Amino acid sequence: MGPAPTLLERLRARGWRVTPQRRAVAQVLTGDHVHLTADDVLEGARTILPEVSLATVYNTLRDLVEMGELLELRVGNGPARYDPNTGTAHHHLVCTVCHRLVDVHPAGLDDLGLPLDQRHGYVLDEIDITFRGRCPNCVRTDTTKPRVGTGTGVT
Repeated sequence: MGPAPTLLERLRARGWRVTPQRRAVAQVLTGDHVHLTADDVLEGARTILPEVSLATVYNTLRDLVEMGELLELRVGNGPARYDPNTGTAHHHLVCTVCHRLVDVHPAGLDDLGLPLDQRHGYVLDEIDITFRGRCPNCVRTDTTKPRVGTGTGVT
């Protein structure tokens, strides 16, 4: 089994019209643990295509979210971030100091929503869990806060 297709490959397979501006946006949103703001996407896209506009970036991000090719994440009070990892169910881990965001795949993910369905009668559309803590860099620079728990089953 090879690597998962990139966002650009998925868009081409859908037959989406890939303009130079859309290509630049899609190329910026490629890789593991990508969780960029619109401003980050604009900055990266302009290194590829200097004339890309903020309006084009916002319109492309909106279209990609509506198509299900991007997840729009709201973590705390900051700006929305965009995650191209739509093929694998996962949650997120955010650093409460520097706001770095990474994907996590907890054990038992498939069964996570079942008790809520049965107990409250909801039909779940999605499960969105965000773990919060301090990344290794921030832990090294701030030793005043104790570490909490280990062995969480999160990878």
